[in-house]
Amino acid sequence: MADPAATASVIQRLERFRTQGTASERSVASYMLGNLNSLPFETSASLAAKLGLSETTVGRFCRHLGFRHFKDLKQNLRDDLGDSPWLMGERLQDFLQRRSNDGPDYSRSLELSIAAQVAVYELTNAPQWQPVVARLAECKTVLVAGFQTERGVAASMAHLLQYIRPGVHLIDNAAGHYSDALLADPAETALVVFDARRYSRHALLLCRKARDHGLPVTLVTDMYCDWADSSASEVFRVPTGLDLFWECTAPMQVLAHLMVNEVFVRLGKPAEQRLEQIAGLNHAFIGYTSARDAFS
Repeated sequence: MADPAATASVIQRLERFRTQGTASERSVASYMLGNLNSLPFETSASLAAKLGLSETTVGRFCRHLGFRHFKDLKQNLRDDLGDSPWLMGERLQDFLQRRSNDGPDYSRSLELSIAAQVAVYELTNAPQWQPVVARLAECKTVLVAGFQTERGVAASMAHLLQYIRPGVHLIDNAAGHYSDALLADPAETALVVFDARRYSRHALLLCRKARDHGLPVTLVTDMYCDWADSSASEVFRVPTGLDLFWECTAPMQVLAHLMVNEVFVRLGKPAEQRLEQIAGLNHAFIGYTSARDAFS
């Protein structure tokens, strides 16, 4: 009888190593699963450089999966996925050979950005998506935290949610203790955390202590975070490597907007009424610039 591990697809093997492997194996598996369509562009050296690992580590990981080397893994993955990503890769290579050096060329970044958007929209079909939406709509208190360059994404999500429901707060460690989260009633509170490389120690500690407190924790992170699954109730991994100087948090922002949209749909009339009330208050205190409202 064939060994099930030996006959499993590449994706099945990667899924197993993402949760059961060593820290470096989880990192490589997470990256590969999140970037299946861009693997044709990678070499073991480029992959190792992106993950901060040695090329030897990547090769050893491939052998642990049952392949001779990274090229062998890619060939088997091609059999699993079909030719589409590889044909895209060949077109891109042809383009790179012909492109001009006269200025910046964002063609590859655009391809990766579109793929990232698709990946984020696909997350709306993930089994953990609707439970999180329900929690954000129904819990008395929603807390949102973001660190480093992800702080802006967290602030945006918190502010958008505040327009459609009460009890939403952006939290930080200005007071030194995160008591808003760690002393909250777990049955009435939801916590959403945004973080990406290089991961904040605050994010890790907050997630773990909140879990220990019994608080449901939703972590939105990149494809590389190896402590995510053990530190959160749900994890949404989004691609952030868009061939730019800086890791791009735009896919996280898209996820936040999609989640807020579904919370609005779930809340229905009360959310609409709150929006109208806030618009009235905004008009009274600040006003709008549209011609219709200019002289009201």
